[in-house]
Formats: sequence, structure tokens, C-alpha cells
Amino acid sequence: MKKLLPILLALLGTGAGVGAGILLAPAHEASSATEQHTADEGEGSHAGNGDGTDHAAADEHSEGDAGQNQYVKLNNQFVVPVMAGDEVKSLVVLSLSLEVRLGGQELVYSLEPKLRDVFLRTLFDHANLGGFEGNFTEIHRLDLLRRALYESARNVMGPTVLDVLITEIARQDQ
Repeated sequence: MKKLLPILLALLGTGAGVGAGILLAPAHEASSATEQHTADEGEGSHAGNGDGTDHAAADEHSEGDAGQNQYVKLNNQFVVPVMAGDEVKSLVVLSLSLEVRLGGQELVYSLEPKLRDVFLRTLFDHANLGGFEGNFTEIHRLDLLRRALYESARNVMGPTVLDVLITEIARQDQ
């Protein structure tokens, strides 16, 4: 129960944050919503399951055309210690990139110290909840981590950030 409660609280907080983001998101114009819906039907929704039930998640992560987005690699890797008691059991090394709206690269670099801070907090929380234990590359675990990193980035950069990409990840056991 001790291990289950923090995970449930994290999931509840994540769900509440996503729900609030969807409810408080600015309304799109009818014509742009129709164009986005037509584009999703033409090439398939990459975030949905093919039946069109997950368009809200697709719109949240893929606002605008792919040609209108930039990918910005953060300069340095993130090193996260995985603790066992008072000792470092292993180190996880990650490289992250951000998908941003066209012209958002300058904003990423100007806010990079703040972004690195919130990303490290998120990564430490993930490590403390056991996210890097066992099979840490399991799709469900990485999706939870990506979602948490995305929400952290949105809190700093707002709607400029469209997605957080984990471009490299490795764990070195001590």
C-alpha cells in the first residue's frame, strides 16, 4: 500500500492536470478545427487508436502541421541517481528534445535553465516512485514519464511546446 499510494496520487494529479488543460484550452476557430479534423482523417491520427476516439489527445500534442514545428535538442544530458536506501544503486542518463512551434527555438534556449530544473524535478520524482526500477523501458512507464515531462514543459513554456521526446536513455547499475 505504501508503494501504491504515491503512484495513484501521481496518476490522479496527472489526470487532473490534463483535464484542466483540456477544459481551459482556448477554443479553436471552426475553420481550423475542421481543417485539423480533415488532416487527421487523411493521414490517420498518430495519437489515437484508429477509430477517432482520441482526437483530443491528438490535437493537444500535434497542434499545427508537422512542417510548422521545430525540434530542439537540449544541450546536456540528464543524469538521475536511482537510490536504494542511502546508496546510489544506479544512474539513468537521458537526452531530451522538445517539439515546439515554428520560431520556438529561441524561447527554449532562453528558458533552458528553468526547463532543466523542472525536468530534473520530474525525473527525480519518477525515480523515487520506482519508474527506473526493473524494466524501465516498458512502454507504459515511458509514456508516464513523457506525459509528466510534457506537463512540466507546458508549465514553463505554455502552448509553444508540443511534445517532449526522449531521444536517448540508459541505466548504469553500480
